[in-house]
Amino acid sequence: MTTIHDLLRQYWGSSSFLPHQEEIISSVLSGNDTLAIMATGGGKSLCYQLPALYLGGLTLVISPLISLMKDQVDDLRARGIPAYAWNSSLDPRERSRITEGISDGSLRLLFISPEKCLQPGFLASLASARVRLIAIDEAHCISEWGHNFRPEYRQLARIKEVFPGIPLIALTATAITGVRRDIRQQLKMESAREFTGSFNRKNLRYRVVQKKNPLVFLADYLGQHRSDSGIVYCLSREETETVASDLQRRGFSAVAYHAGLPRQERERVQESFIRDRVQVVCATVAFGMGIDKPDVRFVIHYDLPKTIEGYYQETGRAGRDGQYSECILLYSRGDYARIRSMIEHNEDSGQHLRISLAKLQDMAEYCETTGCRRKFLLTYFGEEYSSENCGSCDTCDNPPEMTDCTDAAKLIAGCVKQLPRNFGIDLIADVLRGAKSGKARQYNPSALPAFGTGKKYSKAQYRTWIHGIGRQGFLSRRGGHDLRCGWSPRAGEVGKNR
Repeated sequence: MTTIHDLLRQYWGSSSFLPHQEEIISSVLSGNDTLAIMATGGGKSLCYQLPALYLGGLTLVISPLISLMKDQVDDLRARGIPAYAWNSSLDPRERSRITEGISDGSLRLLFISPEKCLQPGFLASLASARVRLIAIDEAHCISEWGHNFRPEYRQLARIKEVFPGIPLIALTATAITGVRRDIRQQLKMESAREFTGSFNRKNLRYRVVQKKNPLVFLADYLGQHRSDSGIVYCLSREETETVASDLQRRGFSAVAYHAGLPRQERERVQESFIRDRVQVVCATVAFGMGIDKPDVRFVIHYDLPKTIEGYYQETGRAGRDGQYSECILLYSRGDYARIRSMIEHNEDSGQHLRISLAKLQDMAEYCETTGCRRKFLLTYFGEEYSSENCGSCDTCDNPPEMTDCTDAAKLIAGCVKQLPRNFGIDLIADVLRGAKSGKARQYNPSALPAFGTGKKYSKAQYRTWIHGIGRQGFLSRRGGHDLRCGWSPRAGEVGKNR
């Protein structure tokens, strides 16, 4: 009888599984609902692709991106595995082939979007097919606490009603405890077996660089790594093109990639990158999912990501061959304020806005931490990491000098309490330094007891400290380009037992 190891050798040319793959596959083949949380590059796809072959019949794979579906289908067909993706670009002949493959039982994997899955009558049309397994990829999209929430994912629980008794596997690379719980509840798989791989990518070095002259930094870095290929992630489509054009003018092989490009152009960029015909792809987050390029040596974030989950997933595209690779984030507080303002403008008020702002704040905490960045990431995902020095991040290699700013923090908290309303950071600094700036003058600052009590500190020092104690919850804050601070109930704790 053919075993899963036989199939692994025959179709994937490997004699051994990656960590947790065999246990996850065994759980699926035993008929269990299964939740798999595995880091990018950990081999999630195999956990439903191999069972699809072993079980026979049809495996439905629900995936959020057409480009990701296409890449997986192309890879499966190259291995001799019958697979199709059902999407709006199919011509009548391809639709007919899919229908025939379902009818005669020759099709093994059918990739569909959640929107297609939820179309009236679509699932019912598959009720007579020999569906043996259902896989939901990027399952974090089902949770409001996930970094890429998609409302249609929440309706996927109806699959269990159409296909009762069929095992379901939900997969994601990034899911904190609340997201995992939400996935179980929303998909009605509370009794699912859960497997969580380590989030520790030991071959990746994490580094945060102050964003002062980003294009100059990129040019200098690429000049030192001309034989390496990598990805530069940008916040907007326009920025990908601006950065790519600048690098081209400086003599580098760089191209832009974003969802606004024609499909043929996107495919050309992907192929050129995989075949090493271009060194650098300047891209939005639309690039990278399903890209089979193990030797990406660096991932640079030109802008601040909106979530730790997104950042971790994107950096995970580096070093999938296990070799040393770098993950660099260019950071400025101006970026933080700009992105926060965008979120406040674009998101509806309420729970989703609060979650989005909290996740952006987590991202800023990561950038400004003085501790080990690896430990920060692993702790965020609920993984214990006992070492205080990973030896492979900038803060561990060059620990920042620590200073006691308790006295300054007391001054700041006292000043904020005396102010009539929320003030901008520079205004607070001016009051403490005894400066009668144009903005401060209208509030008669010299009448405040705090006026001029902190002249020995510079405005730059106050900016750093106000951000720091604000991040720790000792000041209330509201966003926009001009971050404003006010009194917080915790401000009274400043200097006590600390």
